[in-house]
Amino acid sequence: MPRFSAADGTPLHYTDEGRGPAVLALSGLTRNGSDFDYVAPHLDRRLIRLDYRGRGRSDWADPATYTIPQEAQDALALLDHLGVARAGVLGTSRGGLIAMVLAATARDRLSGVGLVDIGPDLAPEGLAAIQGYIGRNPGVATRAEAVAARAALMQGFDGVPASRWAEEVDKHYLDGPNGLTINYDPRLAEAFAAASAQPPVDLWPLFDAMAGLPLALVRGANSDLLSAETAAEMRRRRPDMLFADVPGRGHVPFLDEPEALEILRAWVGRL
Repeated sequence: MPRFSAADGTPLHYTDEGRGPAVLALSGLTRNGSDFDYVAPHLDRRLIRLDYRGRGRSDWADPATYTIPQEAQDALALLDHLGVARAGVLGTSRGGLIAMVLAATARDRLSGVGLVDIGPDLAPEGLAAIQGYIGRNPGVATRAEAVAARAALMQGFDGVPASRWAEEVDKHYLDGPNGLTINYDPRLAEAFAAASAQPPVDLWPLFDAMAGLPLALVRGANSDLLSAETAAEMRRRRPDMLFADVPGRGHVPFLDEPEALEILRAWVGRL
């Protein structure tokens, strides 16, 4: 199980597979590198995945360090550990916010950015949905119940077979003595609440910091976090940005949908 130590000594898990120009895959807030299992077979690139501190197979840390700036530093530390000078960053939700921070603070390390259902404006209803589940176990007794609960939790998804939701359960829950548990530090909820209590920050300068970098956006057409209006403004500011609006998907697409694959293949071709 490959691991390295962050600057503060926290052991972090990663995977490094494939050949060619490097793509660093950064997942969503409560998720981990397994999010990219669906797209990995379709990208002819070296794919590096990081489990953030407190998530997946990485160690838990002080919840005060569960922040985007710290996670951006951890991402750079991983690239340093692997001797990777530059990488494209494929960022899902929180991973996309980290990618924008890296574009503003360490642009020379980036060869491009692929955003997945994230932008500089976050819709309140999407943030409220996250607040409703973060840090909580699914509260079900069996995996069959967990599959149904996962499908109900993921709003805006149409035509997804139960087998895919079963895969999602395997990726995001662990078997415990009292039923299934989340596979991340429950105190992540404290960090999310602390960040939510801060005054709003204008993130558009971070988006604009990606000027000149190959850029792609994959949005779930039914997303409750990235509105159609915000996506339209992103496209207005970056008319060269590759874009897919994936039908029948909310926050976030699985990335093996045909619309997503077409855009991501074109994006990696520009790196």
